[in-house]
Amino acid sequence: MLDLDDTLFHKSGRRINGAGSFRDPIRSRGQHTVFAHGLNLVVLTLRVRPPWGGEPLGLPINMRLYRKGGPSLLDLGQAMIEEVAGWLPDRHFLLGCDGAYAPLAGRGLPRTHVVSRIKRNAAIFELPPPRRPGQRGRPRKKGDRLPCPEQLALKTYEGWQDTAIEMRGQPVRGLVWSRPVLWYAVRQQPILLVVVADPDARHPDDLFFTTDLDLAPEEVASLYAGRWSIEDTFRNTKQLLGGEDPQSWKGQGPERAAALSLWTYSTVWLWYVVCHGVQAPWQPRPWHRAKCTPSFADALASLRRALWAWRIFDSTDSCSQLAKFPDTLIDALAEAA
Repeated sequence: MLDLDDTLFHKSGRRINGAGSFRDPIRSRGQHTVFAHGLNLVVLTLRVRPPWGGEPLGLPINMRLYRKGGPSLLDLGQAMIEEVAGWLPDRHFLLGCDGAYAPLAGRGLPRTHVVSRIKRNAAIFELPPPRRPGQRGRPRKKGDRLPCPEQLALKTYEGWQDTAIEMRGQPVRGLVWSRPVLWYAVRQQPILLVVVADPDARHPDDLFFTTDLDLAPEEVASLYAGRWSIEDTFRNTKQLLGGEDPQSWKGQGPERAAALSLWTYSTVWLWYVVCHGVQAPWQPRPWHRAKCTPSFADALASLRRALWAWRIFDSTDSCSQLAKFPDTLIDALAEAA
């Protein structure tokens, strides 16, 4: 399972190589668009189910820098997926992406199915009818025009299923409905349209689609909800690893520094999973007694604890007074850093 999205690494200064003015997705709301200066990175992550369960982890495995006037965001995303498919020729992939990358469904990605959002006003059609015996002329490429997905969901009263959908590692009750259709403007092959409704009618319907017609509708909704792991990756890389802070501005420095921060994020999680697994080495906090899964901050603290224990106390005499309280000292330093 792969996830694809782009993020903005804020950088101040007009002479930073590769930086530009782009839409800030965090501060933009509805019709109010906010622009910011920085690096626009397209990132591909591998979605991993951690041994302790809960929300999956998004580990960056590929990255491209988007430059104005160069390849588009879709072109960069397609190039990364094709590169990963070349690394793993025996693997098949599911790609989770938001609606901005939905057109990738029609680009013939190698051994890859797409799970994404569909426009509420998308022009969808029935599947083309079978060719009649003796029919002249070319066969039809699409059937009759259907109402847009939002109207189609409102007009549908049958076929809804009350099922459990996994949202960030937790089951949530929802109503799902699905139907094979043609979104001819994007893809000339059938897609599976999935509508998810809130049983309590507190939230608007969610509209998804997938190019894998064999997936169950609740799987499609759960797979798209798991895409949130890449948003956590962006937040942790910026806030906890300082991905936006390196003072590099010339040549390939800014791009390489951003790639290094994303690579470090994957490396820390891989080390933590191998060394700790389902164990809980983090320190309990009185304000979060219900916590049962580690965060990236916990993984960083555990790594500091291991590195500092080796650097500071590896050569210390076991009979010295200092060796009597190394664990307490290192725990305090690791949590405070």
